[in-house]
Amino acid sequence: MENMALEARSRAGGKFKDGLNCSEAILHSFNEMLNKPLSVESLKMATGFGGGLGHAGCMCGALTGSVMVLGLLKGRHDPSQSREPGYDVAREFHDRFSNENGGTCCRVLNTFEFDSKDHLRRCLKLTGGTAKLLMEFIQEKKLVDPNTWTV
Repeated sequence: MENMALEARSRAGGKFKDGLNCSEAILHSFNEMLNKPLSVESLKMATGFGGGLGHAGCMCGALTGSVMVLGLLKGRHDPSQSREPGYDVAREFHDRFSNENGGTCCRVLNTFEFDSKDHLRRCLKLTGGTAKLLMEFIQEKKLVDPNTWTV
């Protein structure tokens, strides 16, 4: 379903262009495509992850937004449930992201001055590419019934 991966890339890129940060763009896009299981209030959680955790330059916000999506799909809500399914997909996606991009640290992935034109261009590419990678991962792992996506 290459179309879904391209749709995810397009949505996340568009949301980034419209002013959402990388993490917000990923979470908002997948929330829409999953028929909005998250409230507007819960979407606010992604804000602080942009800029590698609030401009700290650490873990890429597109990656952290992706892990939030994976948590929505494989996470737990009760300590009696196993955390391993959520851990497994998070780790595997982390490794795939790292292999694809050469790292996971915001300041390594994007060396341009924060909010400069070059920085924003690089973040746009990373955000869209990560959304595509995430959709491919979700489809490969069959984490969502393909008939439930909203396009």
